[in-house]
Amino acid sequence: MPVARGRHSKRGIGAAAISAIPISGCTNSPSIGVLGAYFPDWLFCIVAGVVLTIVIYLILKRLQADHLMGPSAVVYPALVALLALAVWLVFFQH
Repeated sequence: MPVARGRHSKRGIGAAAISAIPISGCTNSPSIGVLGAYFPDWLFCIVAGVVLTIVIYLILKRLQADHLMGPSAVVYPALVALLALAVWLVFFQH
């Protein structure tokens, strides 16, 4: 098989090199094995964020300080996101 020389082969090599950069990020998928099935890390972080937000809500409700939190539709989803990212930083930073 003859080797292609010239401008087209350089483009092919350049395109292959550029396309290899984003593909190399897929070599190590962050997942956890649970009973033989693999789940991504972010799934556990979201669940932990929701559970921690519910705990914070219950504590604030018991202390009768839930009215200080502002609009619930904004505060609690933001708290879920904040706690999920915090759990990811603490437990799953590779």
